[in-house]
Amino acid sequence: MAISFVRTIILYVIVIAAVRLMGKRQVGELEPLELVVTIMISELAAIPIQETSIPITTGVIPILTIVVLEVLFSFAEMKSKKVRRFIKGVPSILICDGNIVMDEMRKIRFDRDNLMEELRSAGYANIGDVKYGILEANGRLSVIPKKENKPLVQKDVDEILQQQQQPTQKQTQQNKQEKGSK
Repeated sequence: MAISFVRTIILYVIVIAAVRLMGKRQVGELEPLELVVTIMISELAAIPIQETSIPITTGVIPILTIVVLEVLFSFAEMKSKKVRRFIKGVPSILICDGNIVMDEMRKIRFDRDNLMEELRSAGYANIGDVKYGILEANGRLSVIPKKENKPLVQKDVDEILQQQQQPTQKQTQQNKQEKGSK
């Protein structure tokens, strides 16, 4: 029993270190490769914890190998676009000018209900309001609204106010000129 306890602590520390070395991510933000690595590490750690007859190195060596591979792939992704595309995938345009791109939807096996759910989550109930809907490589939908459906930002408000004030300023100047000519 004491052996199992010690082995569990050792593997726990190694798994925590391995996850920290691979970088910070929230579980909901894991990319497919990261999820696979996380599952593999947990499985590899479980084997020597459960079976005390198996040497602890049976779990440690594969975990460290996966960590090294993950770090190497991370560097390769930064250096090579081809490696990055292979590992992470590429974005898919699902909506173009308010129309669903059905060929792309079929290609990536993404159904209309999921698309509508993602659009509603982004604050758009109508596909017609969307210029582009892009399913990113990380699985999130980026929504680019049509110009007329973009929310107002402070810059827009400032421009509107400035346009409204310009005629008022011209009228004030005209009134001053009229008073001066009298």
